[in-house]
Parts: sequence; structure tokens; C-alpha cells
Amino acid sequence: MELPKLQKSDRYVGLYIFDFGSAELAAGGDHVGVGFTGEEVAELLESEKYKDGKVYKIHKAWPDGWLELKGVPARTFQLEAGMFFYSLDFEIANRDFKQLVNLAVRSAPPCRAKIHLAEYSSDKYVVSLIYPAEFDDEVSSWLSEGEYRTTGAVEGGIEAVQRYYDQKPQLLERHQLFGKSAFVSRTGRELLAGVKLAVQR
Repeated sequence: MELPKLQKSDRYVGLYIFDFGSAELAAGGDHVGVGFTGEEVAELLESEKYKDGKVYKIHKAWPDGWLELKGVPARTFQLEAGMFFYSLDFEIANRDFKQLVNLAVRSAPPCRAKIHLAEYSSDKYVVSLIYPAEFDDEVSSWLSEGEYRTTGAVEGGIEAVQRYYDQKPQLLERHQLFGKSAFVSRTGRELLAGVKLAVQR
């Protein structure tokens, strides 16, 4: 996979590289696009033409243009991941819920997300933070940088979200979060019109 030379490569950290492979052979050979957002990658993978594309996330970038990449399975863009903070006491769980909402007010999360406060029983409560799976690393960093702490058990991941949905605890409160982004994602014709560009931004 040959990548184009980037100017100010550090601004591409957190964005994606899409390897179109044979889907663009008619355009003159294998093709790679650098600088897609997660939402754009998800839309490309949903299309019949680009469903077999390979995706890489840019984790680090050096001034000379070198990039550290991590392959991302296509199914990741169709899934939700989450963090679940458990408590045996309603007052503690409610406090954890409010602290998480307040963190989002002080510092917007890296992506859209939802916060739930739910009850399994009179002595088991959970505060859940659920978000698109491709943002797992960014959300973990956001919680760490925001110094969000709880005192009970914690679990996370894609499977934890499915268990939460399957168990259907009683929802007590909810809050929708809207993420911050340095880039506006393109959709539909605007996105498809630019796929032949080696550098998307």
C-alpha cells in the first residue's frame, strides 16, 4: 500500500485510510484515500462497491510524514462499544451519572454517545456510556483526561453492550451527548465524488 505524501501529517491523527483495492482498478489501478472520518468510512463500507475495502486508523504521525497505522475490521463500524460503571447504591450511581454528564458539559466527548442510569435490582445499578465502536480509544482517553472515577466494578467493550441490551435493566435516566470534531463528515454524492482523491483533506 503506497500512501501519498502529506503536508502537516499530525492533523490526520485520528482519521482513517481507506484502501479501495480492486474497486478502483477501472480508474487506473489500486487506490488509497487518506483522511476519511469514521462516519465517512462507515458509509463507504455500506456501499456495494466499497464493502470489501480495507481500513486503517492513523494513530501517530511524524513531521517527516511517517504514520503509525492500526488496521480496523470493517464490522467495527457497524457496532457499538461501551463502558459500564456498576454500583450497589442508588445515590452513588446517581452521583456517577451526574459526574459523567458534567464531564461532557465541561469537555465534549470525541463522538456522539448516550449515557444511561439503569437499575437491575434494588442493590445493583449501572451507569452506561455507549458510543460507536470505532471511537473506543478516544473515549477511553477522554474519560482518563477528564479524571472520571467511580468506586464500583467496571466493564467495557462490544460484548458488554450486547449483554446490557439483552438484560434490559430498568432505565431511570438518560442523556444524549454530541461529540466534537475538527472535520465535517461528507455524505452521499459529496462523499462518493471525492473517493478518487488520494488526500481527502
